[in-house]
Amino acid sequence: MRILVTGGAGFIGSHLCDRLISEGNQVTALDDVSTGQLSNLAKLDDHPRFTLVTGSVLDINLVESLVASSDYVFHFAAAVGVFNIVNNPLSSLLTNIRGTENVLAAAHISGVPVFLSSSSEVYGKNIADSLSEGDDRILGSPTVLRWSYSEAKAIDESLTYAYYVEKQLETRIARFFNTVGPRQLGNYGMVLPRFIGSALRNEPITIYGDGSQTRCFAHVYDVIDAVYQIAFSKDAVGKVINIGNNFELSINELAEKIINQTNSKSKIIYLPYKEAYGKGFEDMERRVPNIDLIHSLVGWKPKRNLSEIIKDISHEMLSQF
Repeated sequence: MRILVTGGAGFIGSHLCDRLISEGNQVTALDDVSTGQLSNLAKLDDHPRFTLVTGSVLDINLVESLVASSDYVFHFAAAVGVFNIVNNPLSSLLTNIRGTENVLAAAHISGVPVFLSSSSEVYGKNIADSLSEGDDRILGSPTVLRWSYSEAKAIDESLTYAYYVEKQLETRIARFFNTVGPRQLGNYGMVLPRFIGSALRNEPITIYGDGSQTRCFAHVYDVIDAVYQIAFSKDAVGKVINIGNNFELSINELAEKIINQTNSKSKIIYLPYKEAYGKGFEDMERRVPNIDLIHSLVGWKPKRNLSEIIKDISHEMLSQF
């Protein structure tokens, strides 16, 4: 197939490009390299079935041209990272909403299926034991910019679903829960690479808040397996599907595990949210995915545990020291 991956130089997008090429597809990656890294695609540089186009999903003419020459679109281009969203709210909203509008409109014109990358952020402050795809969203005030990413992703999902219902466009929507692994950067507040980088350098590990908040982490290799299975499953058409690992631990426990596994001499220090993100920041106490739907549709479950995640990220970081 001829496949377009928007955000193809990003963390998850680049791993997806690798997988698609390995499966024999012809892949075009579109990326403005604002948060992605060209180095993520280094091993595909000279591949005859891979093309990198440097440009933006906000360029409707470019998007229409690329979609028209594709058989399938994976839409992963988005402004990402809590720091990035809080510091650049307007550009983040425009990229995430208008970019998705452009992709969907172009896909409808050409009749090309779309896979939308969404986020567990849409659930907001819902702290249910196991978040299912149909659960309610619980958000703070629209003037708390921390929630603008959640709002944008929810609009993306609504637009995508509306194209499926009203225009009969073949769509699939995946909500990612804390995907982590090699190539992920700590620049935008991503907790695993930030903690591991500090641990390997024996520097203090800084926890935002009191560390009691809990999260679940899925290895990017498992996530790409899930994406590939969903993308080409007829049973997934028109559905919203969680992708994540449902093993839950606190940020305090995460920091301790990283210190122990890397034999680090790092100490843990704490920084109030106000100092890290600015006045009025709100965080989620917990976020645990229910992954029953994806298992019932394609039989997927995560295979790799947190120790493997820490090992793989550490190995990559040490190779760059």
